[in-house]
Amino acid sequence: MTPELGIIEGFFGRPYTWDERAGMVRALQPAGYGFYIYAPKIDGYLRRRWREPYPEAELAALGGFADACRAAGVRFGVGLSPYELFMDFDEASKAALAAKLEQLDSLGLADLGVFFDDMKGDQADLAERQVEIAHWIAERSRAGRLIVCPSYYTDDPILDRVFGRRPDNYLEDLGRGLDPAIQLMWTGEEVCAKEFSPGHLARVTEQFRRKPFLWDNYPVNDGPRMSQHLHLRAFTGRPAAIGPHIAAHGVNTASQAVLSRIPALTLAESYARGEDYEYLAAFRRAAVEVCGPELADALERTILLLDDTGLDRLGDERHGNLRKRFAAFDHPAAREVLAWLDGHWRIGTEELQTQ
Repeated sequence: MTPELGIIEGFFGRPYTWDERAGMVRALQPAGYGFYIYAPKIDGYLRRRWREPYPEAELAALGGFADACRAAGVRFGVGLSPYELFMDFDEASKAALAAKLEQLDSLGLADLGVFFDDMKGDQADLAERQVEIAHWIAERSRAGRLIVCPSYYTDDPILDRVFGRRPDNYLEDLGRGLDPAIQLMWTGEEVCAKEFSPGHLARVTEQFRRKPFLWDNYPVNDGPRMSQHLHLRAFTGRPAAIGPHIAAHGVNTASQAVLSRIPALTLAESYARGEDYEYLAAFRRAAVEVCGPELADALERTILLLDDTGLDRLGDERHGNLRKRFAAFDHPAAREVLAWLDGHWRIGTEELQTQ
């Protein structure tokens, strides 16, 4: 069973261009990718500056992309992160939120994400407050589907270290309080889960009182550590057997819009082939589809350097050899490799703290 597949543009650092977004939608829709949630961390109007209205030009550009999604038969959505709204959900905050929802509704949203991640969460009544906000939004938004990302969206204890200890029974209280029509996101046992199992997802379903909507943090490569690598390999650890246990499977793509299509295509193949899936063969087929046979071969031959070694550990000789190899191709995927080699997508801790 292939679940609903889609793209979540939810990474830190340099965002995609509008042309890159539209190109990804057109390229992946035939493989079964049916939704796109626009939520780049750099868009302050959805995050720390959410109370400010979108300028007309930026709203028009977002509307143009919404039209491109609909023309391709893909659901268009936006991820709104009302930063620490649950700390003071007063009349002024409600007025600002209503104004932002009105702007977003003008885009004709199929999906609205309400994301409570990346903010302090160690308060006993956190779930109760977030349920109140989610229901308030649901009563006013015209989006076809509401999807909530909890503050603690994984079992990974790193969230407790960064944002404070999660309240006892937080997920159970959130699942019990939320209207069953509202979906809940989950990244797995870790922020960047290596695998998902039916047993794990069944446990989360019990806590949520609904099937989880997967936010899959592969092949995303933001942050000081991951931006050193190009995540090109085919998906593994997502067996087709998890399909019946999830509401949808959203892929948080890498900073490289064209190269991201390679692993994305392999996820669709993994679901389609089930137990017959072979990840290396899937990578080859996807790379050829995205890049053509010669560039696909070059990527496969250098994947240990691109994916595993890390930019700062390449050394001058290997760095130069890679530049020479990929400069020979007139293809957007090759240009992304070259830009990565030039440090175009490097990201530091400051971006993580301010976006």
